Amino acid sequence: MANGLTVGEAAETVGLTVHTLRWYEQEGLVEPVERDTAGRRRYCDRDLDWLRLLIRLRGTGMPVRDMRRYAEMVRAGDHTVGDRLRLFVEHRERVLARIEELQQDVAMLDIKIALYGEMDRAQQEEQAQQDSDFQRARHELGLDRLDTEATATAPGR
Repeated sequence: MANGLTVGEAAETVGLTVHTLRWYEQEGLVEPVERDTAGRRRYCDRDLDWLRLLIRLRGTGMPVRDMRRYAEMVRAGDHTVGDRLRLFVEHRERVLARIEELQQDVAMLDIKIALYGEMDRAQQEEQAQQDSDFQRARHELGLDRLDTEATATAPGR
């Protein structure tokens, strides 16, 4: 990537819209990107890696204010490493709590799936039994023979 990627190319590469990428810039989440001689933004690999990290953080549910705080700490330098560590440890705890909630949600869904699966099987078995009883009654009444005779004597046969 000798000249870097345009805004559109960078957005597509990392899976954002151009609008979202520009919003990240406006929110102070992305450092000012180098520009070419015509003044157009050009994104390098380092910029793309940073965007991917931001996307991951957002995917974990990290609030934009915390993402902005993190970006500011990174720009401020290594003396903020302890603060960055605390930010990520605290966020990890929130993510783990959300995972626990999601596991409880999945458990509830599993219960409902099992319940409705049993109900569906019972309904199918009941319908099969009714169909079998109906066929047996038709046979006992000789109605199945009438169907066979009617088919055999139908015009065109």
